[in-house]
Amino acid sequence: MPKIHILDKHTAELIAAGEVVERPASAVKELLENSIDAGADAVTVEIKNGGNTFIRVTDNGSGIERTDIRNAFLRHATSKIQTPADLDAIATLGFRGEALASIAAVAKVEVLTRTADCEWGTKYEIQGGQDQEPEDAGCAVGTTIVVRDLFFNTPARQKFLKKDQTEANAVAGVVDRIALSHPEVSIKLIRDGRQTMLTPGDGQLQSAIYAVLGKDFAGSLLPCDYTMNGVRVSGFVTRPDAARPNANMQFFFLNGRYIKTKTGAAALKQAYKNEILVGKQPGCVLNLQIAPEQVDVNVHPAKIEVRFSDESRIFHAVYYAAKSAITADQTVVQFQSRPVERPADKPVQPASEQMDIRDYLPKTKERHTVLEQPVHTPALDIEKDEQPVIRLSESAPAYGTVLKLPDLEGILPAAKEPEPAGHMDDMPTTGPVSQPTEPSVPDFRYVGQAFGTYILLEMQDKLVLIDKHAAHERILFEQIRQTTHSAPQMLLSPVIVQLGAEEYDALLSKTEELGAFGFEIEDYGGKAVIVRGVPMELDAEDIRQLIYEIAGKITDQYTDFSPEFSDWLYHSVACRAAVKAGDGSSAYELTKLAEQVLTDPRIRRCPHGRPVLAELSKDEIKRRFSRT
Repeated sequence: MPKIHILDKHTAELIAAGEVVERPASAVKELLENSIDAGADAVTVEIKNGGNTFIRVTDNGSGIERTDIRNAFLRHATSKIQTPADLDAIATLGFRGEALASIAAVAKVEVLTRTADCEWGTKYEIQGGQDQEPEDAGCAVGTTIVVRDLFFNTPARQKFLKKDQTEANAVAGVVDRIALSHPEVSIKLIRDGRQTMLTPGDGQLQSAIYAVLGKDFAGSLLPCDYTMNGVRVSGFVTRPDAARPNANMQFFFLNGRYIKTKTGAAALKQAYKNEILVGKQPGCVLNLQIAPEQVDVNVHPAKIEVRFSDESRIFHAVYYAAKSAITADQTVVQFQSRPVERPADKPVQPASEQMDIRDYLPKTKERHTVLEQPVHTPALDIEKDEQPVIRLSESAPAYGTVLKLPDLEGILPAAKEPEPAGHMDDMPTTGPVSQPTEPSVPDFRYVGQAFGTYILLEMQDKLVLIDKHAAHERILFEQIRQTTHSAPQMLLSPVIVQLGAEEYDALLSKTEELGAFGFEIEDYGGKAVIVRGVPMELDAEDIRQLIYEIAGKITDQYTDFSPEFSDWLYHSVACRAAVKAGDGSSAYELTKLAEQVLTDPRIRRCPHGRPVLAELSKDEIKRRFSRT
């Protein structure tokens, strides 16, 4: 067995720094939190090259005494706590005493600081853990910390840093979240010499939201303030009609600290159940206030993950806070001189506090078998390797059962193999030249449309139903996918879309690639983009939501434009461009749509995987009416 030895101080510091300082955004977070803990009400963050080469954080807080400046950069040195008992009631953002030591271990750090009772300030430099003697300097009250050449002495860590723009996006995200959590502090962000964000610091959360997340998001919010079982939830949630395609605009804070909480997210989602479309997500900026002893924030050095002593209290408080806000905003419009509104001063009261939050927290996905369902509301869960037409079996019981899917032999034309491409020299010099034939349309009679959604056709001895939206969506999907470069339609009125910091930069980094899909997108400034052109198939009212979706996908999943992303984008455009269930359609339009479906064997499922066709035999109909 190798001999056990004690690591030297520098090596130990490098290892410890890896837990606290993962990237420039980590350093910015720690420095910003220190500024706020020091009582600053104005902080400026400046970065260059994504923070890889330069970070400067300037505040007007209390400053650091010269006698304490060296201690501030020692590991486990802090002014926030003194005894083990203090860990049970942490009220500050920082407390571990690791941040400055970790940053100084892997970067070149310079500090300028002065307290209000000192005439002169102090300049202090430390590089890779090696410091110099503090000296006099002229500076304002407060602290300025400059961090240069992050990971200069750990080249292996530098290799894992991403592009400057990606790292800058991460820094912007950190600054945004801290600005939202402390609206009483004016926070400015400067990127490569350009100011990109400034909050007023007036103590009003909505002002901070407007400055950080933009006018559109700020205008879609409902206020909420709800207290239950010792947990207060205050802030804003989005109106149901302003739901987003992803959860990127959900911000939860605990006693002024940004956190990630599955419990809070699950409660918010449950509060909006039956209020928003399936697949949409509500947005929020919510601050949870709870007694410090009821929560453990000392879980991870990043302090984003926390443990609650009672998760159900958090779930109930968030659920009823959001539910009350939604209910108070609902208005029932009647044909009278004025609308009748639900009283806003009566929040939703819990009908029962016996809710089991395990029913609402995310679960592992499981496969489910298809159960019996009534004929008038069939539940169709179809495996990909099964045939793509649904038949209501003649042997079905009185209320019907979804059974095995048959083929369309005798009803739809078989798919023809394409002829091999030939050369002109290979063609016969005499005799007629054969022309490709269009696929023949099987005989059918258009019967009508049911529920504004399903096309009804009579074919031989069967009644065939076609979901017009699913069919049109698949047709458009195939057409768009076959186009190598989509020419945009230029908008008469360009659309301005406000985004979060990370989504904004991620989208702008892919404007050239998106141009190949037919999108003309430019920077509008202030974390907004302007859309001047879109694919020909899109309607103007669909643009903003689609841009939200695209930005979210690029940020979270698709840093490169893979075939998977291309298919997702084709699908999104097709889904929005397709005729919707309930839309008015003429008999001629529906007949032509049916012809396309019946002559193209690819159109059997929509891009979501839902079936396009279903059929009911004549014998089955007769049996239902006791005519056999």
